[in-house]
Amino acid sequence: MAFSFSKESIENLKNQINIVDVVGRRVKLKRAGANFKGLCPFHNEKTPSFMVSESRQYFNCFGCGARGDVIAFVEKYDNLDFTEAVEKLSEEYGVPMEKFSRAGNDLKPYYEVNRMAAAYFYRAFTGGPNPGYSYMKGRQIEPRILKKFGIGYADGQWDSLYRYLKSQKVPDKIMLELGLVSQSRGKIYDRFRNRVMFPIINTSGKVIGFGGRALDSNTPAKYLNSPESRVFQKKNNLYGLNISRRDAGKEHYLILVEGYMDAIALYQSGIQNVCASLGTALTENQARLLHRYTDSVVLSYDADNAGRKAALRGIEILRKERCSVRVLHVTDGKDPDEFVKKNGKEAFLKLIEGALPYAEYKLDTARRHSDLQSSEGKIAYLKEAAQIIAALDPVEQEEYVTRVAQEMRISRDAMSREVGMAAQNSRGAYAQDRREDERERQKRKEIRSGARSVPSWERTLLKLVIDDPSRVKDLDKYPGMMESGLSKDVLAILLQNPEQRKIDVNQLLDTLPQEEREVLQQILSNVAVDPSQADRVFHDCVRTWEISRMTAREKELITMLSMADENENADKIRAWSSDLMRVQKEIKRLQSGK
Repeated sequence: MAFSFSKESIENLKNQINIVDVVGRRVKLKRAGANFKGLCPFHNEKTPSFMVSESRQYFNCFGCGARGDVIAFVEKYDNLDFTEAVEKLSEEYGVPMEKFSRAGNDLKPYYEVNRMAAAYFYRAFTGGPNPGYSYMKGRQIEPRILKKFGIGYADGQWDSLYRYLKSQKVPDKIMLELGLVSQSRGKIYDRFRNRVMFPIINTSGKVIGFGGRALDSNTPAKYLNSPESRVFQKKNNLYGLNISRRDAGKEHYLILVEGYMDAIALYQSGIQNVCASLGTALTENQARLLHRYTDSVVLSYDADNAGRKAALRGIEILRKERCSVRVLHVTDGKDPDEFVKKNGKEAFLKLIEGALPYAEYKLDTARRHSDLQSSEGKIAYLKEAAQIIAALDPVEQEEYVTRVAQEMRISRDAMSREVGMAAQNSRGAYAQDRREDERERQKRKEIRSGARSVPSWERTLLKLVIDDPSRVKDLDKYPGMMESGLSKDVLAILLQNPEQRKIDVNQLLDTLPQEEREVLQQILSNVAVDPSQADRVFHDCVRTWEISRMTAREKELITMLSMADENENADKIRAWSSDLMRVQKEIKRLQSGK
């Protein structure tokens, strides 16, 4: 992340939105006294135990224990990290957020240089006859669409863009980092030459990279993308989404195609809820990005084996993000670009109507790979079909068990038993996948936490242990005190050599991820501890942490007690009341300094 949100803007966001409205858009709620009740979205239940308090702006599930404020709900429900959840709520409810750049990580110059390059390519494209414009005219793309997508042209010279950017005082370092130029044997030259240029623009309207289509058939790389940079990561972005995201809301679905020209041709035909991947298989981050704008996606990939594999993988990733998925393969082996130009918008819309839902597509693919004329092939298909059906919800299972049994002329009972066995076998693998997914999500959150606020006691303790590494062992007495990703990473590095008496700070900083490095640099610059007072400061930090921990627990217990039903939750109320008395007594003791 290149920015953080101020605490004031986060509080303002929570003050301007109602958790009942946010949850109610995702969970069916009914009023229950002063609160609202519904079926918990985080675990399976038949009797509602999920409560939402409008007065306290808090949710709590008395079944699985999920609880928190509106941001925590969106994090958990939409599988987002803190920053992504804040951005989603900010955009959904139109609440502006105050952002501030972290020291040493201002990305404005990078965005500005990309904007300058895009403008340069566009001027070259529209300024007079050139091979790029002739090529796009031959592809029947209208001038208004070329302008809409900012299509450009990189001429065949070795250093046209480089000379222009140098004349604008752009440092070589930034040009090289962005991949606009390359360097070899001490010479710098343009990366993109004799290509039609497709600027890649994020949903904030910033140019983050480029795709270039070669105009010479002898060029080895037909398409060339910008390399990964501080502002461009292919896995996090989609081509054309900056233009089509509003249309996705109007049409209630998005079409995902493979290439730039497919997206542009469909948009020109009037099918404007379309975007394209960036030369990679669909990623989890791209699926999350799609889900911000729609929960229904139509995949339009090539019908060859590679396209089918990509579609199958994309289906699974999108379903993890709770998106409805259908798959469309253009007939006659044509891509969407060719098809819509030949047959028009209405013909393509009919293809969308006939797009296969998730289960049908997987079953169709399994059939295509099976020899249904042989007993062995038929049995293999039925077992694969059972695994596919076992992953569906009960209503879908009922439908597809009957359908497959009829198609393959076997008894419905036999197919149902096979599905039951497949479901039982998959539970262990599913649980393992969930644990791995959770570990991966936690790992991402810990890394990103270095860019968010580190508690005051952690900042001071980090300064203490870096000044005096022997103090690391004292932290073992207080598990949970150093919980930020930054603290964990620093301590892990220090523990690799527990006997060291002095830390090489520069070496330590080089070992950390960029976001954490910047936060630690701020701590080392701003936190000062008198060595003669180090012991007292250490114990003050411990006490501050314990008070903070106990105060948070006190607030949580009070909130849960206020939301609990005396008849349904009597046992929990007694336990929580007892715990609350203990916590309040401990807070008083800590505050008195005893």
